[in-house]
Amino acid sequence: MSMRDRIDPDSRVPLEELLKVFPGGFNAISNIVERRSTLESVLQTMVADIPPNENVVTEDREIPGLEDAPPVGVRVYRPKATSGTLPGIFFIHGGGMIMGSVEGENLKATELCEAIQAVVVSVEYRLAPEHPHPAPVQDCYSALKWMAQNADELAFDLDRLAVVGGSAGGGLTIATTMMARDKGFPRICFQMPLYPMIDDRNETLSSYEIMDVGVWDRKGNVEAWQWYLGGNPADDYAAPARAENLAGLPPTFIDVGELDLFRDEDIQFAARLIQAGVPTELHVYPGAYHASEVFAPEAALSKSILARRTEALLRVLKS
Repeated sequence: MSMRDRIDPDSRVPLEELLKVFPGGFNAISNIVERRSTLESVLQTMVADIPPNENVVTEDREIPGLEDAPPVGVRVYRPKATSGTLPGIFFIHGGGMIMGSVEGENLKATELCEAIQAVVVSVEYRLAPEHPHPAPVQDCYSALKWMAQNADELAFDLDRLAVVGGSAGGGLTIATTMMARDKGFPRICFQMPLYPMIDDRNETLSSYEIMDVGVWDRKGNVEAWQWYLGGNPADDYAAPARAENLAGLPPTFIDVGELDLFRDEDIQFAARLIQAGVPTELHVYPGAYHASEVFAPEAALSKSILARRTEALLRVLKS
């Protein structure tokens, strides 16, 4: 069976339509500025017909960077019809460490805010290659620290603070919670790294198997890691799969598609979390490619993926 035939049929249709417009996918666009612009344009087109959510209010802020780093932008989301102290979710967008933005994943953060009835803070971290590691994780940690220090003003319960992110945002989710663990603040009650990008070595079977799906394939992943590391060796915060000590990380939910380049590194990482005594839930979805629920939101598979995530967050944050 070919790789295309293994893709969930309902998820394959929008992918094929995307590849007609962008043969080879986003990573086939060599110029990084053009690649970013193209991704943002596609994401905005996908949500153009969705009206603004009147149940969520947002506010953009600029907060201090870590140490001598420049200020960091954040967007704060809050359910309009609620009062009192809510759970908190720190949200990190994806994009392979080289693309993506708060605005590009505004719909995701808005839906998360409404579905969980939580205060959500989304971070505008710096991107490689202009800002290689450790700039992105430093920005994420500084924004997480700011969120925790301002829990009273933001009206969320510091004991119910989770970190959520997909792809590069998933890798940064783990790296940021590791940094919080190592620095002793804040205490994260739950992390949800979704198909996280965590291993610069590109040695797993799936990293060789997924070559031409067209969303995030081996060539693009190798290139992104080179830009992200900027010629320097990876440490634990850059590539969490390299971390030897996973003890003390918060309970974790990981999901990944069977046809995702990150499949094997994520499965291996989940196993290591369990071995380190970290309560861990892992889902591997047959027929799903990288971020298939984003490109095919109406597919039954996508709805199942999203429902399980919501159930997991509600189970933890509403208890």
